[in-house]
Amino acid sequence: MTDFDRRELNQETQSAWNATAKLWDDRMGEKGNYFHQVVVWPGMEDLLELKAGDRALEIGCGTGLVARRLADRGINVLACDFAPEMIRYAEARTHNNYGDRIQYKVLDATDEAALLKLGECSFDGAVSAMALMDMAEIDPLLRSLAKLLKPGSCFVFAISHPCFNNPHIKMVAELEDRAGELVTEYSIKIPRYLQPSVAPGLAIENQEKPHLYFHRPLHLLFRAAFQAGFFLDGLEEPSFSPELTPGNSALSWGGNFSQIPPVLVARLRLI
Repeated sequence: MTDFDRRELNQETQSAWNATAKLWDDRMGEKGNYFHQVVVWPGMEDLLELKAGDRALEIGCGTGLVARRLADRGINVLACDFAPEMIRYAEARTHNNYGDRIQYKVLDATDEAALLKLGECSFDGAVSAMALMDMAEIDPLLRSLAKLLKPGSCFVFAISHPCFNNPHIKMVAELEDRAGELVTEYSIKIPRYLQPSVAPGLAIENQEKPHLYFHRPLHLLFRAAFQAGFFLDGLEEPSFSPELTPGNSALSWGGNFSQIPPVLVARLRLI
């Protein structure tokens, strides 16, 4: 990918997230929507090793959901996002009771030079919640994190599951007659997976402007991490419990898809 391509894709994605910032903040509130609270954060929490007093770098902080959760634990956070409007809403939701534990910064995480200005070996860990699939490139970020993190530190990230929740899936309901009983079975149809792709999509209903999803199959996602000097030592595939009522329809993520994880959470450790 050329620098021109990256800039063009970044500008398009940044514009979409700036346009979505208010709606996103309204829907997420202080603690996040059901998807964040039930699937994303519990999966990340299981893999985090950060403790009070540590300094963490957050990539793609959005409106500050994870930054505030970390600060509640006494962790100092530099929370970055490339969308200024997201940072504006994050700052508005960060009250004085966090003291100086959270610092927000507008930063393009595909810009390796800008990342490295944060300082080598400056962080005890890094996190990213549902942001890597919104990034045109991840190699510059992973190379930078290998320098920004202290030796042995971890990068914990959550993404839409590349296998089961990529931009090309179809959510399916099939009605079957099982010995006289009508049963509805829910599944995911996956017409394509191996080919990396870029596709517009919605993060939340009624989003004014679709943003771009950058789909990467698992082997490319982790190859970039391994080449940067990380190894994988933690993996979670959280899903919804069968009892959880689906969202806006029976084909929304929820209990009907309890055997299919919509999110992948990984812990990468620096060698």
